[in-house]
Amino acid sequence: MLRVKICGLTTPQDAAAAIEFGADALGFNFFRGSKRYLQMETASEWIGALPGNVEKVAILVNPSWDEAKAAAATPGITALQLHGAETPDFCRRLMEERIRFEKALPVMGADSVVNVPDFFTTTVLLDSGGAGEFGGSGRTFPWEIARDFVRANPHLRVILAGGLTPENVAEAVAAVRPFGVDVTSGIESSPGRKNHGRMHDFIAAARAS
Repeated sequence: MLRVKICGLTTPQDAAAAIEFGADALGFNFFRGSKRYLQMETASEWIGALPGNVEKVAILVNPSWDEAKAAAATPGITALQLHGAETPDFCRRLMEERIRFEKALPVMGADSVVNVPDFFTTTVLLDSGGAGEFGGSGRTFPWEIARDFVRANPHLRVILAGGLTPENVAEAVAAVRPFGVDVTSGIESSPGRKNHGRMHDFIAAARAS
């Protein structure tokens, strides 16, 4: 079944609604430069109280080793999502520590996903890329790039992100056939505040694809 992740959550109410509507995974942004930044120490209480039947992913950008370890140990967090220029060696250390994680790759063209190094994870997220951007841009990238990457890397669980909305997610899934989809801005009323109607419609459209 297609994995659906709702990312950029900042309130327990939005997180609970995402779970109610059938999300498989929730994303919480611990990167200070994000418009959806959550302070790890203050958010950990309500994140830890969420039901245990969904993945709870900490989004990090170029974290130090100590920051990555602290995020992985946050109550409720089940995995990390690395959204910066983390090196294969850094990822290898996480794997050796048995810290679950996925690696995001910014896509600015077909060359962006050619000769991708081994990041020591089977879960890779493809997102639209740009200078100084780390997700949540609201822009799509050519889905044929993702489709070709999926076909060339059958051993990877590829998650599609970047500009997905309730209106286009079914078309995107049909074109790419990813392992999962990830949405942030396409279901928001404002950065970090989810529109519950659009969130419901996104999950329903993704599931129906």
